[in-house]
Amino acid sequence: MVTTVWAGFMVRIRTAAILVAFAGGFLLPPAGTCAQTAPLKIPTAQASKPMVTDVSAQRRVQPPPTRLRVYPNYVPGPDGVYPRYFPGRNAVRDCTATYVLEYRPSGTVIVPHMNCYWRPG
Repeated sequence: MVTTVWAGFMVRIRTAAILVAFAGGFLLPPAGTCAQTAPLKIPTAQASKPMVTDVSAQRRVQPPPTRLRVYPNYVPGPDGVYPRYFPGRNAVRDCTATYVLEYRPSGTVIVPHMNCYWRPG
């Protein structure tokens, strides 16, 4: 009984393989054939106009805009600090803090403002 079922299964597989092979043979074009287009006959009145082809109808790719490289004109010191400023020995930082009105789109606001400078100590 098992051999009969197995034999029937193998016959179905072989039949399916043959059908797939025939379908593939009919769907594929013969080797060496290429599609060709017939030449266009252009009347003499239209001969002076440029022909619109697939290539001319495509958008041309614009090169990216030229980028200018800007190199900074500074050289940081050995510790990586820029700007290099040595206020001198015993220098003191003198700061003044005030409140300033700032005009913003949401309305006028009062913000703290600090101004500092180095002075000899």
